[in-house]
This record gives sequence, structure tokens and C-alpha cells, in this order.
Amino acid sequence: MTARAGAGSIGVLGGTFDPPHLAHLAIAEEAREVLGLSRVLFVPAGEPWQKAGRPVSPGRLRLAMVEAAVAGNPFFLVDPREVNRPGPSYTAETLAELAAETGAELWLILSAEALEGFSTWRDPEGILALARLCVVPRDGAPNAAIASFLERFPGAADRIAVLDHPRLAISSTAVRARVRAGRSIRYLVPDAVAVLIAEYALYPVDPAAVPAPADV
Repeated sequence: MTARAGAGSIGVLGGTFDPPHLAHLAIAEEAREVLGLSRVLFVPAGEPWQKAGRPVSPGRLRLAMVEAAVAGNPFFLVDPREVNRPGPSYTAETLAELAAETGAELWLILSAEALEGFSTWRDPEGILALARLCVVPRDGAPNAAIASFLERFPGAADRIAVLDHPRLAISSTAVRARVRAGRSIRYLVPDAVAVLIAEYALYPVDPAAVPAPADV
């Protein structure tokens, strides 16, 4: 299932970005190219309500990491509104603001994993009215997630497009775990992001997570 965006269409890639990694960039570039988007907005969540109770790095640091990650790509922009907005971050609110400000066709870029929980988001019907969905496969085929989505939202078949690639097995969770274990994250995050992680001592090394030396 693929489609082509109209001229001037904008991609919106939201997330916690704790930290941003190379798969985020590859996904955004694939969506931009395949759909013909004029640009992709990276929107770090200020207070990700679905992660309430879990430790999350300060919004200003996650914003700085995203800015560092996208630097050099003229088609990638960072939108700080959710970090600047007090209270929980809701995609429906952000899309409504962007639609009013730009008048452009919006494409919300999300993983098949995120699509599985789409019905639990605030005002999912409103989101579908404001934006089309660009679904990116993660682990395995996204068919089950798409079938479940269409069962829940049967009128949304023309509001969704699915990318075939990239299928990169990189996650922020895995990156944080490697940092805490004192392991290299080179080639998993942009170098500028790795510098900020070290500079601000994000994800401090946990001695319990450091693997024991291998037997010789």
C-alpha cells in the first residue's frame, strides 16, 4: 500500500527521541523520498503521557539531540512546540496546530508497533482527519498491525500508506542499554548525538550492566 503526497506535503515524525538514532533519520528520508514530501518535521515530545512513570531525559536535552541529529539535511526541521508546551504532549493537538499554521497536507510517520496502539491515543479519529499515516515496518511484517487498525477504523484505508523499507533493528531502548553497559554506540547514533550523550552524562554507566570480561 503506497501513495504519493501532494505538492508541499509535510511529514511529521514525533517521538521521545531518547536518544534519536540513525533509524529515525533513515525512516524520515525514506518517507520523504517515497511520498514526495517537501520536508519532514521532527517533533520531540515534551511530556510523553504514554511513558508516565518511566524516566525520560529532560525535554531540552532531547530537543538538542534531535537538532544535532538532523543538522545538515535541508529537508529535516525540528519543531520544539511539544517541549515548549506545558503538560502532556498529544499528537492530535500538534497536528491541529500544524494544519492551521501551514494549510499543508500532513503525513504522520509512525512505526507498525505504534500503529498497534493507535486506538489508545487521544482523539485517533481526529488525527485521521488531520493527517494521513505513513507506517514503517519494524520487526517483521506490519500486516497484523494494519489489519487490526483497519478493523478498528474501517473507513481509513485511503488514509494509510506502508513503506517497504527501511527495516533497521535499532531502538532508543537498545542504545540506552549500550551506553549504560559502557559499550560503543558508534554507527547507531549520529556522532553529534553521541557527543551530547557524553557531555551531559545521559544514561550513566551501570556497573551491574557491564558484561564480565570474556574468558581467554
